[in-house]
Amino acid sequence: MISVKNLCKSFGDLVAVDNVSLKAMDGMITGLLGPNGAGKTTILRTIYGLQQPDQGEVLIDNINVSENLIPAVAKMGIFPDSIGLYDRLTTREHLQFYGEMHGLRGAKLDAAIEKTQSYFQLDELLDRRCKGFSHGQQMKVALSRALIHSPQNLILDEPTNGLDVMSIRTLRKLLFSLRDDGVCILFSSHVMQEVSALCDHIFIMAEGKMVAEGSRDRLCEISGEENLEDAFVKLIGTDEGIAL
Repeated sequence: MISVKNLCKSFGDLVAVDNVSLKAMDGMITGLLGPNGAGKTTILRTIYGLQQPDQGEVLIDNINVSENLIPAVAKMGIFPDSIGLYDRLTTREHLQFYGEMHGLRGAKLDAAIEKTQSYFQLDELLDRRCKGFSHGQQMKVALSRALIHSPQNLILDEPTNGLDVMSIRTLRKLLFSLRDDGVCILFSSHVMQEVSALCDHIFIMAEGKMVAEGSRDRLCEISGEENLEDAFVKLIGTDEGIAL
């Protein structure tokens, strides 16, 4: 479970996140929806410890990220906003490196690589260096890297960018399977179709603040709209947000 409580983060005079709270539960896909610049990536970076909050706290399975970063990160699989592959490493070497950082060795590591590469059929890419990979191929490697240690909590920042239709369908099936196995999945996006198709619960942000939360149907109900896109536009257009 991922719990964010009263999170605040500023960069100089810019207030990126303003007293935001959210909770992503095990066995659910939770979406963080908002326009560009809403504060979604800032929240995710704070969740996985890349930056410290000015105020508030983040708990991963009741572990405080600011106080116990390494144990908290061990509970997470992270697909960040920057893919960050090493051009001179092969796909296998990426998976080995991240698997070893999470304590996998020998036969367990080999089994984890075999299982993880099968998600996106990476067998032809396993022993190729990543330099020259298409954006879609890089995305697949980065997603596989996040899953190598079978994390209980999966955090994804715009995971479908650059993927083709078939890869997006594969990712959807994988996320549904992980959810059904009890994994906590939190992902950010500004793509309505993906959020609508995937999420059990949705948080909507605008200008650093949380303006609404609920299921797709609940958000449509409280906004008085028939689809998520219209509901989203109406909700982020309010000055004071929606009290749930």
